[in-house]
Amino acid sequence: MNTRVSVPECAQKVRALVLVGFMGAGKSSVGEILGRRLGWAFEDLDERIQQREGRSIEQIFAESGELFFRRVEHAALQESIAELGTNPRVVALGGGAFAQPENIALLEKAAVPTVFLDGSVDELFRRCTEQGRPRPLQSDLELFRNLYATRRERYMTASLRVDTSGKDVETVATEVAVALGL
Repeated sequence: MNTRVSVPECAQKVRALVLVGFMGAGKSSVGEILGRRLGWAFEDLDERIQQREGRSIEQIFAESGELFFRRVEHAALQESIAELGTNPRVVALGGGAFAQPENIALLEKAAVPTVFLDGSVDELFRRCTEQGRPRPLQSDLELFRNLYATRRERYMTASLRVDTSGKDVETVATEVAVALGL
């Protein structure tokens, strides 16, 4: 686990946190557990996007393309950040959201801690395959590996990195909470 935040300082101020990482990292599963443990709301940004658009992520990609999706994703993140002051929450971003500079800038301006849930590419791919859920950008292992390599540099700018390899979601949630002093 690598951390870039000062834990005692962070613990006093944290009223929200954002989970980032690649497909299969466990953002939604870990986020739900953290939300329950902390008594905070949990939000999966992809669910907000699907509600706004009235269609699935897969449909948005197929019918309107990735560029349109990224604009909708940015607007949804802006909304979510605007709501942070009212209730503490854990937010899970989609795999590509934190790879977009404008989204990173929004989160930095809001001073929200970001937690990169990392894992080996092979394990992430296996998890995605086992979930059986269609993912627009998961077609084969080589493309998956290349996309991960492209995004990883941005993910590494998160406030905290937690390695999820070989760990269950409860363990990862505990590591995040402990590292942030929650």
